Amino acid sequence: MMSKLNKPRPWLVIAAILAIAVYRLRFQGRTWWCACGQFRLWDGDIWSPHNSQHLFDPYSFTHILHGVLLFWLIAWILPRLPLMWQFTLAIAAEILWEVFENSMFIIQRYREATIGMGYKGDSIINSMGDILCCAMGFFLARYLGLWRSLALFVLIELGLLFWVRDNLTLNALMLICPIDAIKAWQMVQ
Repeated sequence: MMSKLNKPRPWLVIAAILAIAVYRLRFQGRTWWCACGQFRLWDGDIWSPHNSQHLFDPYSFTHILHGVLLFWLIAWILPRLPLMWQFTLAIAAEILWEVFENSMFIIQRYREATIGMGYKGDSIINSMGDILCCAMGFFLARYLGLWRSLALFVLIELGLLFWVRDNLTLNALMLICPIDAIKAWQMVQ
């Protein structure tokens, strides 16, 4: 039987996965933060070269939605797993997405199929912000319950749709199955 000291701790597992992710992102050529040399908490212009280079941007809201989705998916699949291990799985999934999203394969796909024509990948600080947003979404979903989480999801999706003409649903659709009419609509600034 494992003693209490020998049991893996969720926070240690998360810290280890984060360290591996930072190493992998750096190995993939991701910069620490914006090449402009400025450190900003927020950059709201999805058309600027600063997009995905600072801590938060409009796409940070889609990562909150990742957290909401992951909370409900994991709670449904593994309802007896302790909350902190559910959280660890959600963060691990988000970290895997961040590493995959910043692979040259996905960066090139974004450039070809979505409105992210000049997309060069996230900075490491932006990836950490995205992971933080996912964590926030996870705990928001737990706090809000199913129906209010669903309302939050729809509200964020609609808000992003009207604000930047993009959201999690359109981003996934355009990445998997691009539709020229949607891309043309999204390009209108």
